[in-house]
Amino acid sequence: MGLLVDQPNDGGSSSNGYSGFRSFIRRKQVDSVHVKSEGHQQLAKELSVLQLLAIGVGSTIGAGVYVLVGTVAREHSGPALTISFLIAGIAAALSAFCYAELASRCPSAGSAYHYSYICVGEGVAWLIGWALILEYTIGGSAVARGISPNLALLFGGEDSLPIFLARAYIPGLDVMVDPCAAILVLVVTGLLCVGIKESAFVQAIVTTANVCVMLFVIIVGGYLGFKTGWAGYELPSGYFPYGVNGVLAGSATVFFAYIGFDSVASTAEEVKNPQRDLPLGIGIALSICCSLYMLVSVVIVGLVPYSAMDPDTPISSAFASHGMEWAVYIITAGAVTALCSTLMGSILPQPRILMAMARDGLLPQFFSDVNKHTQVPVKSTILTGIGSALLAFFMDVSQLAGMVSVGTLLAFTVVAISILILRYVPPDEMPLPSSLQESIDSVSLQYSNTLDINRQNLRYPVGTSKDSDQPLEGKGEAPFDPLIVKEAEKFNEERRRIAAWNITSVCVGVLLLTSSASAENLPSLFRFSVCGLGGVLLLCGLIALTWIDQDNARHTFGHTGGFICPFVPLLPVACILINVYLMINLGAGTWTRVSVWMVVGIFIYLFYGRRHSLLLNAVYVPTAHADEIYRTSGEYLA
Repeated sequence: MGLLVDQPNDGGSSSNGYSGFRSFIRRKQVDSVHVKSEGHQQLAKELSVLQLLAIGVGSTIGAGVYVLVGTVAREHSGPALTISFLIAGIAAALSAFCYAELASRCPSAGSAYHYSYICVGEGVAWLIGWALILEYTIGGSAVARGISPNLALLFGGEDSLPIFLARAYIPGLDVMVDPCAAILVLVVTGLLCVGIKESAFVQAIVTTANVCVMLFVIIVGGYLGFKTGWAGYELPSGYFPYGVNGVLAGSATVFFAYIGFDSVASTAEEVKNPQRDLPLGIGIALSICCSLYMLVSVVIVGLVPYSAMDPDTPISSAFASHGMEWAVYIITAGAVTALCSTLMGSILPQPRILMAMARDGLLPQFFSDVNKHTQVPVKSTILTGIGSALLAFFMDVSQLAGMVSVGTLLAFTVVAISILILRYVPPDEMPLPSSLQESIDSVSLQYSNTLDINRQNLRYPVGTSKDSDQPLEGKGEAPFDPLIVKEAEKFNEERRRIAAWNITSVCVGVLLLTSSASAENLPSLFRFSVCGLGGVLLLCGLIALTWIDQDNARHTFGHTGGFICPFVPLLPVACILINVYLMINLGAGTWTRVSVWMVVGIFIYLFYGRRHSLLLNAVYVPTAHADEIYRTSGEYLA
């Protein structure tokens, strides 16, 4: 095998379909000292574990939990709501494990976009980044529009709100504008422009207030429960009124209450010790959220029979039924703080995603500018804030809320696939700029000369010299046998090929299994046939991956010494299965709207991103020779 493994990429002109496909699957280099030396403006490293916990918990625990407990208990789980939250928490933990390893190995503000660019390819990375932009924009706007109704409750009704905060209907445009939502988005945007340390401090205060309200619900509600005998559990229907299917359906619904911990990964470049702190921040934040959800659900379903719960205000209604009407103000304040912390968690990652994509050339360089004083991407943050504020002011985005879940679940799925690729078929080539062509040619010539010498030595028995047939003695090193090396390389290539096919088998099997299982309108025979085929492909791929040795390059991939995802391949495969199933069941309307957004993104990539990518003219070389090429280039420059 020669040194050069690929020629410069021409960007995939229309006259060459293969080049276009190559641009879609080209992968960028994993983080290294050489990449850092090329010099992008760096973000301020200010965050520790405690600040990451504030960001993770604040982004995850939204006001939805104040409503979900009533809706899910009434319609799906009954008193077993706690079990639904536990199952959903375990499912979310699968994605958290995958995120923790990749965030530790490849700490970047790009989060899932960055991981997929390294492991899968540029085209998939663009789609992930584009979907995350949609998620954070709509998510932030939807959260902002939910704040003014809760503020109205604290003020005693919508009529009591100040005129500049109250919603107003514009008859000619048939629009209900929400100035409170727009103002809050702009305030959060301004805070994020000040600096990450200040933003994390405010996030910690707001998150602490929200957690205190939840602790109030748990402690005071627990006291009421012991005082009144937990009437919600003394029902003829028992603990599982809807059976196992109801508990699982409830788990699928409350799973979305765990979305948000991934925002921790987007702050990777601003963490002081990312190899240690990022996995801790992700894992502990998710554990805190799961514990709070379960404790709140234990209390609320015990205070009031599930069938009597108010679907809109279950927690405050439960306290009111025990003579504590005043608690509604505390709980509403908790909902407001939860919405504010979630709003910050929605706006924080998006400028960093845009910055990462612009650094790679897929978006204009305007988005990658980092302010020298605050060391945050101010331009991207301002543009993001203005867009979200306009959307929150003019549009009722509640109908678009399902689109938020697509971006998250898609990112979760690709991150799990990236773990499989990293372990079994990690990139063995890396792109170098064409400016290093002279160094590449020099190292290639040295490599070829070494092979020629080794071939010449093959004419003599291994362990003898050219001038004598006597064995070499006193040599401390084992002789180099290129035949053995060649056979080892051939074996490794075959192992990689088999592993790649089995990863593909798992992905195809999951897609067939979940889509056929969810398509109840299909003929039964066809549905079960496709379901069976998908199950076979999934199981065969999983069993094969279990028996195949993982690639040794995983020990040196990226920044080593951090968190390692356990139970590979079972854990990431289970993660893929759960997330794809949830995506399939989001509904046709949601997927129609998301498809329109994705088509727009594909056109932008084809006509801009692909042609301006930093990998446009990259030369791909074996990873093992990259350090020598950089060293040689340094000598030439000297």
